Amino acid sequence: MTSGTVRLTTGQALVRFLAHQWTERDGERRRLFAGVFGIFGHGNVAGLGQGLLQAHVEAVEAGYDGEEHGPDELPYLMARNEQGMVHAAVAYARTTNRLQTFACTASIGPGSTNMVTGAALATIDRIPVLLLPSDVFATRLPDPVLQQLEHPLGPDVTVNDAFRPVSRYFDRIWRPEMLLASAPQAMRVLTDPAETGAVTLALPQDVQAEAYDWPVEFFRDRTWHVARPVPEPAALARAVATIRSARRPLLVAGGGVVYSQASDALRAFAEATGIPVADTQAGKGAIAWDHPLAVGGVGATGNDAANALAASADVVIGVGTRWTDFTTASHTVFAHEDVRFVNLNVAAFDAAKHAADMMVADARTGLTALADALAGYHPEDGYGDEIAERVAAWQGVTDACYDGTFEEAGQGEGGDDAVDETGAPRRERTAMAQTQVFGVLNELMRPTDVLINAAGSMPGDLQCLWRASSPEQYHLEYGYSCMGYEIPAALGVKLARPDATVVAIVGDGTYQMAPQEIATIVSEGLAVVLVLLDNGGYASIGALSESRGSQRFGTRFRTRNAGTRALDGAPTPVDLAANAASFGVRVIRVTTPEELRAAYLEAAAADETTIVHAVTDLYGANPPGSAWWDVPVAETSTLPSTQRARAEYTAARAAQRTYL
Repeated sequence: MTSGTVRLTTGQALVRFLAHQWTERDGERRRLFAGVFGIFGHGNVAGLGQGLLQAHVEAVEAGYDGEEHGPDELPYLMARNEQGMVHAAVAYARTTNRLQTFACTASIGPGSTNMVTGAALATIDRIPVLLLPSDVFATRLPDPVLQQLEHPLGPDVTVNDAFRPVSRYFDRIWRPEMLLASAPQAMRVLTDPAETGAVTLALPQDVQAEAYDWPVEFFRDRTWHVARPVPEPAALARAVATIRSARRPLLVAGGGVVYSQASDALRAFAEATGIPVADTQAGKGAIAWDHPLAVGGVGATGNDAANALAASADVVIGVGTRWTDFTTASHTVFAHEDVRFVNLNVAAFDAAKHAADMMVADARTGLTALADALAGYHPEDGYGDEIAERVAAWQGVTDACYDGTFEEAGQGEGGDDAVDETGAPRRERTAMAQTQVFGVLNELMRPTDVLINAAGSMPGDLQCLWRASSPEQYHLEYGYSCMGYEIPAALGVKLARPDATVVAIVGDGTYQMAPQEIATIVSEGLAVVLVLLDNGGYASIGALSESRGSQRFGTRFRTRNAGTRALDGAPTPVDLAANAASFGVRVIRVTTPEELRAAYLEAAAADETTIVHAVTDLYGANPPGSAWWDVPVAETSTLPSTQRARAEYTAARAAQRTYL
């Protein structure tokens, strides 16, 4: 044990402490923090910012240069938007299976509260990220300082208290020595596979600059061993008994399978038992799409094959999933009257859902134990043939969506469905369907490449259609469904996987919300491919609005019409491709699948970031739906479209249930 002390400011000490944190799993040791994203303001520039600078200068003076960093140094990356930098940190952590992450520093006030959305996303998705928002003066001597909230209930409440409900751990460091107790607790949460999420250490700006005599021992290398909990024998026995009683079981693979690196164990389990495997957004790719027992996405945005099997499943085995409403189709997709659940999850909170037989364990160790204990078990005769038939039929639909020959009812020429529910004529498709874009990308992307997407209509289409061939290839943020995630996520993923081709599909709505981190990508000299789909509106919410009787109100990018006083005038004259080019990246405009194919191959081979701007159709076509999502419709209305939608909603709710 090292004795003695060293005098440092709190900002300097925190940088040094974080630089010496490590994780280990399965014998592989790596630094917990790859660096710090930050935007400086008066709240952190002379505190934590000075600490980062000093560590860098000392490292260079000691001979560390180029790509080699000093042992006390944390690499700094300048972000452009505080929410965006948290998204980038989350994407990095997810790509490294939650074994590494970034810290994020922001100034007091709006700089800090801009990170709250990112914190919520991280905690909901169970992804570790360390947030270091600046705060008011601990001494309160110059109160109220610039950007300080004066709360009438007490001076110890600041805007950073907004982080409490969206963080897995929160503390405000009122005195330097508080860091000695709080920093290790923060690391414990960041490296806990069950309890992880956003960790927030609020840093009063005067405390950041205050000096203290720190024990040298505080800065020794510390390795946090990430455990693989094994199932408790009695819990394993209960789960095995339930599964053995099943005639038509179905396994649903969630993100926990990917983070646990349990793909081999999942495939071995499926092959040993004959149990088919469906997936959630976070779990797609855990088993390759062309495996005979892979049935694809399940739930509200799932496919026909998986949802038909879910409807008749008598035992559902959830592995590493938290059972969101999209996965259960708002409690309608698992329709067997006596359906039972077995939940294998590292978090007891998730394992207990749906009155399941609980196995609280790591996904890999749990699947291996289940496979061994289920030796000799198989589902009912004919089940395997049914699985193959349903999957083959769905692959035909996927092919049609990818090549543009599939048409939804009401999309295309002629027939009684040639008008929408308001009586307005539907127009001919004049641009690519986004499913054709996905088809080109799915054909050309390798298993080692990474596809990124988040909110809107695209995640639904992708869960239905995307043929993921590896757990690394499919990176969808759908826990918080956060618009603006995709571009900063491309930054984070590329930092974690520099040799991969990283492709983020970005809608025009998302692009207009948060394009800023393109500048960070450029400043770091990274090469990613951004596929910008420009369809002139919010496709997902527009379709949902129409289906719920609200006539796509407020979902198209149009100018104000002086006659109707509505936003139904001419399309807004915004050239997103020209805007994207202003960031200093190359832009290729495409309008056909053939042009897209050529542009993608060019972009993927480039050593600079390229944006492929593709004009797509706002109205689809999209894959056929096979499940429901509970979005309430106005119970009373003067609009016939809403009245019809309410009747349909009431009928659909009849299938909703609790799983007891």
